[in-house]
Amino acid sequence: MPTHAENFDYEAVLEACARGERFALRALYEREARWLLAVAQRILRDPDMAQDVLQEAFILVWQRAATYKRSLGSARGWIYTVVRHRALDEARRVKREVFVGDDLEALSDRASLAVDAESLPHADAESLQRCLDKLEENRRQCIVSAFVEGYTHDQIAAELSTPVGTVKSWIRRGLLALKECLA
Repeated sequence: MPTHAENFDYEAVLEACARGERFALRALYEREARWLLAVAQRILRDPDMAQDVLQEAFILVWQRAATYKRSLGSARGWIYTVVRHRALDEARRVKREVFVGDDLEALSDRASLAVDAESLPHADAESLQRCLDKLEENRRQCIVSAFVEGYTHDQIAAELSTPVGTVKSWIRRGLLALKECLA
């Protein structure tokens, strides 16, 4: 995520959305739309579909803003999660290439590890960064590439010149370590 959020109160904006104050959604859209669109495009690889997903995600943000709780994490992270999940849902719906998120959900069933963001212990950005910093560099890089950048296992493996199976193992072990650290 970009780091231009210093003077923007995402929590207050989400709370205003929950109260039905339309200016807040507009302010959020103007502030984050281009970055959120990039997230959706990276996952979907289709600009038109990404635009649709972004619009649907903002509707979800508007409708579900009241469910956001400050104590469970940053509002900005919550917003990005809404967009990411909506894009992944759309990718599955159209049965495109299997993305990292899809693979990890199947892997988690076998490993009894839920990797969905909602199932991980809620943590603020500082706690997450602290736990990421504890990971070995290769595991951290794979997790960031998969969950932030939206790369597939194959793309990560190619970038790191590493076998796909190794990348999958690094992601799985890294997620286990993150879950333990955040617990």
